[in-house]
Amino acid sequence: MVGNTRGILFALLAYAVYSSHDVVVKLLGADYSSFQIVFFSVLFGFPLTSVMLMRDAKPGTLIPAHPWWMLLRTLFTVTANSSAFYAFSVLPLADAYSIFFATPLLITVISIPLLGEKVRLHRWMAVIVGLIGVGIVLNPGGASLNLGHLAALVAATAGAFASVIVRKIGRDERSVVMLLYPMMANFALMGLAMILLPSNYHPVAGMHMLGFATIAGLSILGMLCVIAAYTAGEAAIVAPMQYSQIIWATAFGYLLFDQLPGVNVIAGAGLIIASGLYIVLRESLAGRTSQQPVLRTRNRIGTPSAMRIGPLMRLRKSS
Repeated sequence: MVGNTRGILFALLAYAVYSSHDVVVKLLGADYSSFQIVFFSVLFGFPLTSVMLMRDAKPGTLIPAHPWWMLLRTLFTVTANSSAFYAFSVLPLADAYSIFFATPLLITVISIPLLGEKVRLHRWMAVIVGLIGVGIVLNPGGASLNLGHLAALVAATAGAFASVIVRKIGRDERSVVMLLYPMMANFALMGLAMILLPSNYHPVAGMHMLGFATIAGLSILGMLCVIAAYTAGEAAIVAPMQYSQIIWATAFGYLLFDQLPGVNVIAGAGLIIASGLYIVLRESLAGRTSQQPVLRTRNRIGTPSAMRIGPLMRLRKSS
């Protein structure tokens, strides 16, 4: 229990750091496109992540063992990150998080064709309840929807696909390959988007450049805290701590943006969180297997300047 307590504390700290990261993204989103924010946050993240990558002593090349799956995973990751940053910039944080919390539900569904996972009636019911919660958050009969809601849904879906692909090919790929390709793709594709669409680029003020660096620093700090959490505690205990972000979202939204979640967001988020917790519980009771796509997913949407946590944990163990 001592380890689990430490794991919980590290996880709570991690998601507090991540929420602060998202506040900075939202603040910068008022002046810069999501493409530009991703580009500069990845740029500032390269020095620290390069040091971590250099620790991989496993022999081999940077050529993926599964190039087509790696390409798909990289494209899904880039899509998830850029969409998440856009959603943060235009939606209240609580609304964005509530939709992102649907990712475990989507992972459960996608794991059926890609991993051969067997999803029984109880988990299907949890998925259905969670998706009803997403519908309540979107509130189609009330407030008008905008591109931010669509971006959040795209981010959740793309993030789910990327996570399941990692579970499918992660055993065969070098950790350095799994870590490097998405970061390079985020940097290159976001830079290309700014070149081809100049309206996506605005000259950066000095203090705002510090903001981009802060995003990179917070994402890496959050990643290190999550690694410490999963190293100390059981995955079934640590994983649910991600839902603490809704508390930070409400507090930051009220204090910094004069925004409070609507009744529909509170009710929908409650259903989504309850269904997500149930799925984690079912996976933990099933025992430790290679196919536990929700329980073994340690990354969250919207941190392109930090590396995936699962491969990095394996990298630490092998060094």
